Amino acid sequence: MAHRRTQSARFPAMGSPLIDAESPPLTPPLNFAAFAPLTSRKPKSFWYRTTFLALFVLVVVSVYVVLIAQPTLAPIPSFEASRQSSRLSPEAFRLAALRHKSSAGGGNDSNAGRPQLTLDAAQELAAVSSFLASLPQNVIPGTVDPSQPIDPQLVLDFDTRSPQAAGEVESVVSDVWARNPVMLYSKFYSPASREIKQMLADMYLRPSPTIIEVDQRTDESVLAPLLYRLTSATELPILLIGGRPIGSMEEIRYLKRKGELQRMITKAGAEIYGAKKKQKKL
Repeated sequence: MAHRRTQSARFPAMGSPLIDAESPPLTPPLNFAAFAPLTSRKPKSFWYRTTFLALFVLVVVSVYVVLIAQPTLAPIPSFEASRQSSRLSPEAFRLAALRHKSSAGGGNDSNAGRPQLTLDAAQELAAVSSFLASLPQNVIPGTVDPSQPIDPQLVLDFDTRSPQAAGEVESVVSDVWARNPVMLYSKFYSPASREIKQMLADMYLRPSPTIIEVDQRTDESVLAPLLYRLTSATELPILLIGGRPIGSMEEIRYLKRKGELQRMITKAGAEIYGAKKKQKKL
């Protein structure tokens, strides 16, 4: 008996009357009439008001920029351009910046004919120490002759020809020794330097001693003889307390034994065992 193929009620054929009559469409047709309000044009008065408001804001901003803000259209300074185009050493850029400041700064033109400020040995030592302690990148230029007084403009950040220069130097002197009451110009591989460092470490000073390793610096060949001239020392290390050179290693040991070194440090403004007290509080 031959099998008779019939349509399944479960899977009716596509396009059969059953699907057309009973199944809803898969995607409802779009009603474009609903979008009619969205596509309608704004009235002309709305666009007039918007345009007028935009022009008004533009005029207000232009007036502010031109009359109130007054932007500077000066060209880039030559030393800035040269820094971008070539690799300058830190001291060379500092010198260029100071020259630009003294030549282009307001009110400095009147100081062009004034004599340069002259520093005595104590002021020069303070100015150099302040310059070196302020930033580790600061170095004495290799063009400096350490046997001669240094140009103060190299180590001071103000116009050294101004009438206020003398007062500003005194401020630098008092400030550097207040911030660095104990300062050691050290030689890293020197046994004497290690001995002094251990002395200072045992005192737990606050503020901590400022230590500059001269033989580890790029300006050693200029800085070392410069310090010898300013302190009358003949070799490193050089210990400064309140800006005063202490002397040879034998003198430092003697002062330490007698307790005089501790009194000098306290008088300079450092607190002995101050760092240890701070650690206990923490």
